[in-house]
Amino acid sequence: MSRGIASVAVAAALLLMLGACSDQPTVATPPSPANELQLDAIGPAFAPKCAGVTVTPEQDPQQVIDQHPAATTFCFSKGLHRITSAIRPGAGATLASSEGAVLTGSIPLTTWRRDGEYWVARGALPAAYELKGQCEDNKTNPCRPGEQLFVNGKHLTRVMSRDAVKPGTFFGDYATNAIYVADDVRKLDVELSRTETAIDKSATDVTITGLTIEHFASKPQGGALQVGTGWKVSDNEVRWNHAVGIMIIQGDKAVLQRNVVADNGQLGIGQYSSAGVRITENLVTRNNTDGFWIADWESGGIKSTRSSGEVSRNDIVANRGIGMWSDIAEYDRVIKGNRIKDNAADGIRYEISYQAVIEQNTVEGNGFGTGRNSGPSLWDGGGININTSSEVRVTGNLIRGNRNGISIQSRTRGDGPRGRYVLRDIVIESNQVVMDSETASTGVVENKNSPAQDGAITFSRNTYRIGDQQAERFAYRGRTMTWTQWQAAGFDKDSVSS
Repeated sequence: MSRGIASVAVAAALLLMLGACSDQPTVATPPSPANELQLDAIGPAFAPKCAGVTVTPEQDPQQVIDQHPAATTFCFSKGLHRITSAIRPGAGATLASSEGAVLTGSIPLTTWRRDGEYWVARGALPAAYELKGQCEDNKTNPCRPGEQLFVNGKHLTRVMSRDAVKPGTFFGDYATNAIYVADDVRKLDVELSRTETAIDKSATDVTITGLTIEHFASKPQGGALQVGTGWKVSDNEVRWNHAVGIMIIQGDKAVLQRNVVADNGQLGIGQYSSAGVRITENLVTRNNTDGFWIADWESGGIKSTRSSGEVSRNDIVANRGIGMWSDIAEYDRVIKGNRIKDNAADGIRYEISYQAVIEQNTVEGNGFGTGRNSGPSLWDGGGININTSSEVRVTGNLIRGNRNGISIQSRTRGDGPRGRYVLRDIVIESNQVVMDSETASTGVVENKNSPAQDGAITFSRNTYRIGDQQAERFAYRGRTMTWTQWQAAGFDKDSVSS
């Protein structure tokens, strides 16, 4: 089982390998977040020295916490801390490690027996429970149950019947409380994630730093680490949990900084009903390992709902879903200076929400793996997707080599807390949009009941690289257009293309 130092080294190598973008935009020059991040300050291996009450792997951390007053610092010593129920810190407490502590929600499985062509372990599953979630496979829905199985640290894929078990997969039968695998694992390290949550948002102003949090059986939309009001979460690694790695729930003014959030089953970071949150300088990568619906159900990098705050200078890379998604009544949102690269669905999606600034991001190579028969139309997004939102300014971004460039969508979406969801006051200016041979188009799409109103969208002072000037790389009012036709329709009259 790998530990924080090795994983952080891999993260740093990934950032260096991705490197800065080689092409400099003519109008806009967004920074490369990878150049700005301090790579030696990311992750648990580099957390500050911890001084406080020691918690050893042999101790129940909740018992230690309950024996001390609020605002105490608890130092988790090196080793594997098996967490059997969510830790509930008091107000102002610090949970930290400078020694490489790993909090795990898994239990070892050792009692394997032969059962025909399978190997089976019995008695480790919880009782059957209500399932939720939308999966990419919407017939057997394997993403819904929370438990994961790891063999020598390798994550096995869940299947939903014993007959479907083959090497690299497992089946959990809740009716008989049995886990089936295809290979003889008796001499291997086998772990079953079992505990749902590592740390609960039980109090305000808690600090979490220097911890590795892994193998928690969080349910869909639930976090392995749940963050509350005023929390500071920095220099942690949160990985290989079933649903959301870090979930901010009614956590006003929380700060997430310099964390590695990787390989979680549904989503890297979630934010719900939380104002003034800062998510900055994190590496969020390879999330949605358990097959949640890639295009439209909270899978991928970061998703926020009914919240506000800043998402800045993060690397949001290679997630199987949307890179950064604001959805439903977001407001006063700033998405700035991030590198958002190679995510399967949209790079940035701003949907049925209000005031936002999306600026100086590098958005590259997104939207090529959305699944479920998604195609190249602007309805499926790509680089930056603004969907039925108002007062959104998109400026100074480099948008290059995505499935689509900039997608503006107008739909019928009802009312929200700050008025009707409608496409209005959208300003797209001073961006560079590179549409190579694999990019479909940039433009506006509407459903018939909600056409975009004249003047609702302004494209201005942008620079496009489209190659063939006669190619139809733009779309409006249900038709594709050349650059000349796009300008004649009233867009980008002071912009340039090459």
